[in-house]
Amino acid sequence: MAIARNNPATTVWWAAPVPPEAAPGLVALLDAHERARLDRFRLAADRARYVAAHALTRIVLAEAVGRPAGDLRFDRTCQCGQQHGKPVLVDGPGFSMTHAGDFVGVAVHPGGSVGLDVEQVRELTDLAAMADHVCSPAESVADTASFFVAWTRKEALLKATGAGLSSPMKAITLGPSGVREWTGDGAPSGPVWLRDLHPGGDYRAAVAGLGTAPPRVDEVDGNALLRAGVS
Repeated sequence: MAIARNNPATTVWWAAPVPPEAAPGLVALLDAHERARLDRFRLAADRARYVAAHALTRIVLAEAVGRPAGDLRFDRTCQCGQQHGKPVLVDGPGFSMTHAGDFVGVAVHPGGSVGLDVEQVRELTDLAAMADHVCSPAESVADTASFFVAWTRKEALLKATGAGLSSPMKAITLGPSGVREWTGDGAPSGPVWLRDLHPGGDYRAAVAGLGTAPPRVDEVDGNALLRAGVS
């Protein structure tokens, strides 16, 4: 599957996890930092999601910038100065990865910073407490499905800023067409955009970015890209 370069659209690739033991070619694409992270996972499902997400990220970015996937170097400098922050490809497009359950996802946004999140709808032992963590005073959720819609939207927004869950979701109030209000120190000064996604099944997902919204958001199957690099 060819990936068009200089495409102004934002593209989200969805794929299934791949066990690293069955995909030495994908593991070989990872750098030393990524392999060290992989070695720290003990659950097979976590290892499979990690390899698939990071290998898919390298494959789609390599095509976008015209360099080999294994040669890409990422800056992961956190605000504290350590290499555990949101990865950035210098001189490359904005990107974000996510994974949950049976899905890994990678979003590439040529226009700048982007955030992607996917979650599986599941029962929560205390929906009220979780909703209080996610909802602003002007918001509410009726059930678990609507909770995970709100969660993925706000997590995508926070990932776009680079803050992730270190910034409170309650500072964001969503409206019918996106963000109605964003308060606090972590609020971006310029415009933001937000789109719901449809990975499939009982999963909810969203992608968001800073600045001008892309002309469209395309969701595509990334499994063929991973299969090509498995051996």
